Amino acid sequence: MSNAKKLGLIAEKIAQCKKCDLCQARTKTVPGVGNPNAEVVFIGEGPGKSEDQEGEPFVGRAGALLNNIIEACGWAREQIYIANIVKCRPPDNRNPEDEESAACRPFLDLQLKVINPKYIVCLGAVASKHLVRESSLTALRYDQNRDGLYKYEKDTVNAKLLCTFHPAYLLRNPPKKKESWQDMLILLSEMEKDNGTNEL
Repeated sequence: MSNAKKLGLIAEKIAQCKKCDLCQARTKTVPGVGNPNAEVVFIGEGPGKSEDQEGEPFVGRAGALLNNIIEACGWAREQIYIANIVKCRPPDNRNPEDEESAACRPFLDLQLKVINPKYIVCLGAVASKHLVRESSLTALRYDQNRDGLYKYEKDTVNAKLLCTFHPAYLLRNPPKKKESWQDMLILLSEMEKDNGTNEL
């Protein structure tokens, strides 16, 4: 079975999920989108209003900024995969609660196991906390800038992981865009070391 079909089956399970209260107000579930064989996976925290209506992650203003970041790296959105920690929109776009994230985490783990990416980019503190460790994004970014990318090892996935700002945060704090790009340059440099190129 192809990865695309496997991800489709996971999406069907997500659409039927009622493991937490987020299912009660959702318009659509937002499983993820992109290349089922991607080398790079971007992970945010949860869907917003536009995503809830369209069923696709990062389609609003934050999504447009993420597209710009992806293109600046020399990629097309279709080459990478984009998902979130939770697959249903939290009320008023609040951060997902720990029990909601825990209920949804098995779906993300399955997606990562199917895709088996070489690199993971955590967008914001929520994703970083759940995939790396409980800590501030400032501390996580400082450590990676000093010591290099984190290692993500779970099931059969063995990937290098980068923590950076969520695009929605960058929209509210434009001066941080420069720091976010410095983070992405760390990833691109690592990819060049691994592959001899930053092309996917």
